[in-house]
Amino acid sequence: MKFIVSRDVLYRNLSAISGVMSANASMAILDNVLMTIAGTQLKLTASDAESTMTAVIELTDVEGEGSVAVPAKILIETLKLIPETPINFFINEEARTVNFKAANGDYDAPCFPGDEYPQINEIANPSSFDIEAPILQRAISKTMFAAGTDELRPNMMGVLCELSSDCITFVATDAHKLVRYRNTKVTSDDFTSLILPKKPIAHLKNILSGVNGDVHVEYSKETNHIRFSFENLVLFSVLKEGKYPNYEAVIPKSNPKSLVVSRDEFLKSIRRVGIYSNQSTFQVRVSLSEEMTSITAEDMDYSNKAVENIAGEYTGEAMEIGFNSKFLREMLENMDSDQIKLEMSQPNHAALIIPTEEFSDTESLLMLIMPVMLNY
Repeated sequence: MKFIVSRDVLYRNLSAISGVMSANASMAILDNVLMTIAGTQLKLTASDAESTMTAVIELTDVEGEGSVAVPAKILIETLKLIPETPINFFINEEARTVNFKAANGDYDAPCFPGDEYPQINEIANPSSFDIEAPILQRAISKTMFAAGTDELRPNMMGVLCELSSDCITFVATDAHKLVRYRNTKVTSDDFTSLILPKKPIAHLKNILSGVNGDVHVEYSKETNHIRFSFENLVLFSVLKEGKYPNYEAVIPKSNPKSLVVSRDEFLKSIRRVGIYSNQSTFQVRVSLSEEMTSITAEDMDYSNKAVENIAGEYTGEAMEIGFNSKFLREMLENMDSDQIKLEMSQPNHAALIIPTEEFSDTESLLMLIMPVMLNY
């Protein structure tokens, strides 16, 4: 097989798909990228067995057809250091070698039979919907950080995606914090609930940052697979199994106490005061009254203590509530609103963090944080 391809085009597409690969591949062949020539198209495939991503490149100068697996690391690292230029590839399937020439360079590497590479399972009788790339990218980025890491709760190690006649909803929780993102621009007559695995959607989020078109999503509950198609790229993945917790049940409906505060000032204060907290609990105390709001952290073992007062508009009876400053900081960092509203009921009940102004008319964002017991 022979073909000529632009260095920039090849490098950009290899970089896009290689994010699904694993540093500890379950099979040696998965350290390679599959190159398939069919007609005038070059198809690149990368996989970690559970997730697979492909990119299709149109060629103008090509001879022969077939597929081989080429070492991904050596190819990508070489291309990274080569300036834009046409690259001439010659693949000898019998000798199992790949040769490519670029400018003044001549490079040789081994390759392996393409039929040894795992094949993507077809999705039988898929259901589908379309979603704007910026909406999907934003939904993932706003929720994924809250997904669980406990392998004993594998169903919580992903992001829940629910599609209904009213909206599309994305939810992530680790039992300490919860985030719910909704957008009314995407709807479906049939209710659907899917648990998206973290690794592939994290990679999807990064790639979608420069995409403006629609993403076509196909899924099957029978085979437990999902496929995202956009531009010349396709991401195929296994869905998480199991039932997601009833997240609506933990969201408090009555919250008579509220604090409206600058997100930036609140975040900066939590960052500073959190330095003085106990480094195993990260506990901070938020003291609330109509006269003043103060944030306190203390680590008695090291005689560390910090107190800051912040400006805010508090409504309700005076109270004190404790939070994990690490979790609280993380949630504030993932919000856009200039001001946020902290809604509470009791010191031992979950608190809600809501932006006072939404990013758009079609979306809503809600974050929930569980309090910690105050011990000083």
